[in-house]
Amino acid sequence: MNPDLKYKVALTMVKGVGPLIAKKLISSFGNAEMIFRSSRKSLETVPGVGGILAEQIKKPGLLERAERELSFMDKIGGDVVCFEDPDYPNRLRDCEDLPIVLYRKGSMKVNANRVLGVVGTRKMTSYGKKMVEEILEGLACRFPDLLVISGLAYGVDGCAHRKAVELGLPSIGVVGHGLDMLYPAEHRTLANRLMQNGGLLSEFHSKSIIDRKNFVSRNRIIAGMSDVVLVVESGMKGGALLTAEFANSYNRDVCAVPGRVGDIYSMGCNQLIKSNRAVMVESSDDIIELMNWDAEQESKGKVPVAISTLLNLTEKERLVVSALEIEDKMQVNHMSRKLQISMGELSSLLFEMEMRDLVMSLPGGVYTLK
Repeated sequence: MNPDLKYKVALTMVKGVGPLIAKKLISSFGNAEMIFRSSRKSLETVPGVGGILAEQIKKPGLLERAERELSFMDKIGGDVVCFEDPDYPNRLRDCEDLPIVLYRKGSMKVNANRVLGVVGTRKMTSYGKKMVEEILEGLACRFPDLLVISGLAYGVDGCAHRKAVELGLPSIGVVGHGLDMLYPAEHRTLANRLMQNGGLLSEFHSKSIIDRKNFVSRNRIIAGMSDVVLVVESGMKGGALLTAEFANSYNRDVCAVPGRVGDIYSMGCNQLIKSNRAVMVESSDDIIELMNWDAEQESKGKVPVAISTLLNLTEKERLVVSALEIEDKMQVNHMSRKLQISMGELSSLLFEMEMRDLVMSLPGGVYTLK
């Protein structure tokens, strides 16, 4: 176990300390343990931490609560992973507001080659059910290791999880509460089935109060963990549209299934498409083309084209060129993980390389050598 884990868990229990402040504190003091060993005066020197927040951090009992939480997770067969651990979701590392710790239970492999987030209305129609099932069936035929992520809610979420289980696809339910409970309770059987090939994931400790804002936080995790987010049926307001907004802000691809004009639960999807915040998809083939996933498969095993002798390349430019020599075409999120270059830095790097005619961008955030 990470020796600093108890202190990170305690930090997330401090009222008023969110992911951004937590990261600032850890960066300022070197590790979470030193935060709790520091004086109130030292804490107040960190930008964003005033006297009130410093007082909250110094409150007694936080470390004991964290120890009880770790014992609880061990008791239920779960564990806690922090953002510095190697098995933390790699895609989330690109997000500035990444959760400091995640509570999880199941047999999940969060760093799959391809991850699809599926969101939509809780009041799913027969049309929405048909589209979710057909799209997942098409993707499962081509990519049996595709990871499906959703929020385990009623409607589209539950449909996506059930279909993934039926197809043998790994699936993770990201929930907006601690793992000491399950909401909605009617999905307990489904949640148990997810444990066999996936599981449950949350940033909330046990005994957390269920609050509307928790589900907004949950939505950002779904977006951040996905390569592409699929929206199937949504009104003009709701969690699905918030997830799409998060995905766009994280430079993830977003696609939406269109619906009939005037249908209340298609209005959100149609508006996403109309405002160019989502690509219209009608089948699994549309998602595969958007993400260039077929191109990724075809490129494996190709003989590298030796162009690494190009002059005046920086070290990181050489890494990009070498990777594209091997794989021919790469999706930017996959490239970021493989080369261990942050999305922000990589985006700037690729832009510069594109201006110099070294690389060429393709649909779906895919790059290839020019």
